[in-house]
Amino acid sequence: MKRRDKNIFAALVHEHADMLLAYIRATIRDPATVDDIFQETMLVAWRRFNDYDQTRPLAQWLRGIARHLILSHYSRLKKRPIYCHDTVLAVLDERFAHIDHRTGDAWKDKVAALDACLEHLPPVLRQCIDLFYRDHHKTADIADVISVTREAVKKRLQRARALLADCLRRKGLFPTAPSEVTP
Repeated sequence: MKRRDKNIFAALVHEHADMLLAYIRATIRDPATVDDIFQETMLVAWRRFNDYDQTRPLAQWLRGIARHLILSHYSRLKKRPIYCHDTVLAVLDERFAHIDHRTGDAWKDKVAALDACLEHLPPVLRQCIDLFYRDHHKTADIADVISVTREAVKKRLQRARALLADCLRRKGLFPTAPSEVTP
């Protein structure tokens, strides 16, 4: 790879790294495995950068590499959680592609909008979101920590997601109708 191509690759990957990590985290719960798959995705992309079709979105190409590595990871474990089946990954990729084309200059702008929406969640819902997504606790563990039933935790997560989706929709960063997600 030429020096100019290396610089272009580095700049493009830097621009898409946060979104790629979010995509991987949506399917892998273990932070160390997320890091491994991210790094392996970058290595494969680096080696195959000359094969990249520049008429197609780079983020989609990177997610395709990551998707293959995620499926290989679960294949090695001989188990695949329900949220990691081909159809779920395809929908997830479609959603990320949709986010790529929404308002906002960069992924960081979109994350800032999400952070603003998170700040407006009621504290009991925010606590569940933080424990589940940021601290990677299972719903049963969260139930023990906050002294509610597992079903109550699931309901709080569902309500929090709905409120976040509504907030992001008002900011123009989330589809307003299911038809906006499908091409």
